[in-house]
Amino acid sequence: MNPRQRMVASPFHRALRSFVLFALLSGIPFASAAERIPAFVREHVAQRVENGYCVGLVVGVVDADGTSFVGKGRYSPGDDRPVGEDTIFEIGSITKAFTGVLLADMVERGLAAIDGPVSKSLPPGATVPARGGKQITLHDLTTHRSGLPRLPENFDPKDWDNPYADYSAARLLEGLSKHELSQDIGAKYAYSNLGAGLLGYALAQRAGKSYEQLIVERICDPLGMRDTRIMLSAEQRSRLAPGHAAGKPVKNWDLGALEGAGALRSTARDMLRLMSAGLGLAPSRVSKALDASHRERHETGQPELYVAWGWHVWTKHATTIIWHNGGTGGYHSFCGFRPDKKIGVVVLANSNEDIDDIGLHLLEPKFELAALRKTAAVLVAALDDYAGYYELAPGVVIHVTRNGEQLFAQITGQDKFPVFAESPTKFFYKVVDAH
Repeated sequence: MNPRQRMVASPFHRALRSFVLFALLSGIPFASAAERIPAFVREHVAQRVENGYCVGLVVGVVDADGTSFVGKGRYSPGDDRPVGEDTIFEIGSITKAFTGVLLADMVERGLAAIDGPVSKSLPPGATVPARGGKQITLHDLTTHRSGLPRLPENFDPKDWDNPYADYSAARLLEGLSKHELSQDIGAKYAYSNLGAGLLGYALAQRAGKSYEQLIVERICDPLGMRDTRIMLSAEQRSRLAPGHAAGKPVKNWDLGALEGAGALRSTARDMLRLMSAGLGLAPSRVSKALDASHRERHETGQPELYVAWGWHVWTKHATTIIWHNGGTGGYHSFCGFRPDKKIGVVVLANSNEDIDDIGLHLLEPKFELAALRKTAAVLVAALDDYAGYYELAPGVVIHVTRNGEQLFAQITGQDKFPVFAESPTKFFYKVVDAH
């Protein structure tokens, strides 16, 4: 997984998943309404910031009795404003869940046919790859079963720090016209940002409006989500926390023609409004489409994990958790809700470290919180001694390099990530719970 493409990360495939994961905490009884965010979770959030995993981190929980928030950290090392429930973050692939709800809304209104070929929603003359006599449908796109690749074959950014900005509608249609599917349509789940982006583009074309207009009109305005947008006002931009990678500021992302895959920005307060609607705590005209977007489920190939219309569904630990996460160059996000307990959670960070464990633990304590490690001082001159190639298994090698005072490790088939010293002989990642 290229960190410059984190918006496109599969919700459950974790980079370096072959490493051993460690957990600090065992399961505890489910928190009562008065303990929506238990004290030990608040302390964990604080430690996440104090130990340098995140620059800023906001957690929100909603249940039948109301909402609670905890925010730790700041906008950036040069901006000491504390982050909170009205701070705006990029939410990356959570956008796909909005696209699924939008699809359900348009199907309900008779404006789109769920099993209709996507080609019928594209400009005249557009060519979409087919295979075995089957055409890609809107349903195939929203359930990641279209056979399209994770990224377009003609994806070649001018600026890798904002990699999707120049991926125009013309390039999207050109790439589709030249692509040959390597697997049958509908045969299996394969997470595709290209597919989700194409779906958002197609729905906008069908409606004759921009993707953002549709999301605002059909979802955000009815739910009072005033800060969930792609284009921000000057006032909203002042509340946009800069993104960070390895503790350093990075550029915000623009998604070009693939907006439906990851372009939205939002706040914890707004996201709890969506969770409330999903739980039936705040019924609205969006409720029917939201419910329809996660009612139908398909296997993903991972036990107890299913895909719905833009959402993913965990059934692990005898629960049902409807959720999605997201990651862009400098942000990570999680949202999810549990219908049986009538509880919803959002976690937003302006750093690209994984924070999903916090959200999942609040929804079901058997999902354990990640272990946190403190960095130790290592002489800069000694870092060169660690550089080299380390074989984990046949064909799987870690390449360790140094850039200034920072070590990086790159596993075969992945991009490089910073690693931090826990001792002179032990280094760990912050993007995943691994060392």
